Amino acid sequence: MQDNIYKLKGKIQHYAWGGYTYISKLLGIENTNGEPYAEYWLGAHPSAAAEIILDDGASVSLLQFIQQDPNRVLTPAIQAKFGELPYLLKVLDVREMLSIQVHPTKENAIKGFESEEQAGIPIHAPHRNYKDKNHKPEVMVALSETFWLLHGFKSAAAIESVLANTFELSVLLPLFKKQGYKALYQLVMEMEQKNINNKLNTLIRKELHKKAEGLLTKNDPGWWVAKLYEGKEAIENIDRGIFSIYFFNIVQLKKGEGIFQKAGIPHAYLEGQNVELMANSDNVLRAGLTPKHIDVPELLKHTIFQPVIPEILTGKQIERNVLEFNYPCPVPDFGIHKIEWEGANQYTAYAASPEIIIAVEGGFIISSTNGKNKVIKQGEACFIIPNTEYSISSSGRVLLFKAFVPI
Repeated sequence: MQDNIYKLKGKIQHYAWGGYTYISKLLGIENTNGEPYAEYWLGAHPSAAAEIILDDGASVSLLQFIQQDPNRVLTPAIQAKFGELPYLLKVLDVREMLSIQVHPTKENAIKGFESEEQAGIPIHAPHRNYKDKNHKPEVMVALSETFWLLHGFKSAAAIESVLANTFELSVLLPLFKKQGYKALYQLVMEMEQKNINNKLNTLIRKELHKKAEGLLTKNDPGWWVAKLYEGKEAIENIDRGIFSIYFFNIVQLKKGEGIFQKAGIPHAYLEGQNVELMANSDNVLRAGLTPKHIDVPELLKHTIFQPVIPEILTGKQIERNVLEFNYPCPVPDFGIHKIEWEGANQYTAYAASPEIIIAVEGGFIISSTNGKNKVIKQGEACFIIPNTEYSISSSGRVLLFKAFVPI
């Protein structure tokens, strides 16, 4: 008799922008080396596949586990449509700003991947843009009390106000009024480095002074600009990504609130912890605020140059179960639910697709008619085979997130 539920151990990514405590504490790891713990990946992406833990303690990569029996682990329909587990679940701890980035559509990802393959660029080359043929829509839900991010261009009126009221940027106002978003953004993103330095040096020093005097809040672009340069003696080779902080919406999410980011929407995470679910891809086009590869022309090709009104997702309560909340995602690759309660309770569900559940707060016991009960502690996760009816019970507070494929 084959088991239907397995413990799942993810992979840690120690990117420089990550925090030092949240993920290590979540996973029960002592960060003795003071490494940044930026992301915890739970999926089957070839670059960092999670591990299925068998009952005897042995492990196998989730990627290999799927490949051994894709029809059972994915279902024939998902295998035929996607050929892989179509989502990647992560936990992020953002201490420093992430890169200004855009993700391609699936059609453009295929073109970009094949073009770089024909050019002979190694798949792990630092200057490679397309690591796979997939799009990378994303949804995130805040785990910290507040989470801050940049998301899409501000309204025309808001950008005009920023340009008019920021002396160093005011020279750009006539261009924006006459030619719009693309002309404005292309100009600053392709500007020569010496001109960027001349234009932004004084502005950065002004923002540093304002922040030190308590004149800025996190809703102000200057607060984040100042954070970038606090404690740095020299301000040189200024990052062109700073322009984006003034042009994009600054969004604050409260714990439990989320946001969906489709292809072409420029964005960047600023600060906080979240759970993130995306298509199974690592295709990122970057334009600044990062030591990683930047390809401004490629990013400009795929950016949506329109104002965006951020749509904050609060989680739609699912009527059949008062403990469960859905964050609607307009893609076929993935869906995400939050499951939360206080005190003794039980939750039952049927997995129509492969599911991954992570315990962010508290632990639980999960059981099915086929297989042993599994104890999932805080920070641990489990993988559920499709066509499995299961129940989760706990006597304390629990906060779980469930990733699945909409059927």
